[in-house]
Amino acid sequence: MDKLNHYRQIIVSVLDPYSQIAYANVNIRNCKVFDLINDQYLILSEGWENQRHIHSCLIHVEILNHKVWIQCDNTEYGITNDLLKAGISQEDIVLGFHEPGVRKYTGFGVA
Repeated sequence: MDKLNHYRQIIVSVLDPYSQIAYANVNIRNCKVFDLINDQYLILSEGWENQRHIHSCLIHVEILNHKVWIQCDNTEYGITNDLLKAGISQEDIVLGFHEPGVRKYTGFGVA
């Protein structure tokens, strides 16, 4: 299996459990939005908390130029750690939520 398909499988397997997280005392669900053709992988939180509608991005990962870009990570532990443990190399992960000038200091890929 080539590296790109392997990374796709890792991303799906790592993100899938986040769609099963149940929130206490609120009517919010996590929805997985996986676009396998364009390599976009999102977990969205949607629902109601009291009188307020919730619709936000919990996780957004994409594959761009053979690198795994983490565009949004609103998890407590950090999706990056899960991806590393699952076998994606540190140099192939770009922390897209950091501005480009800072990325070279993160120890991860830069683009």
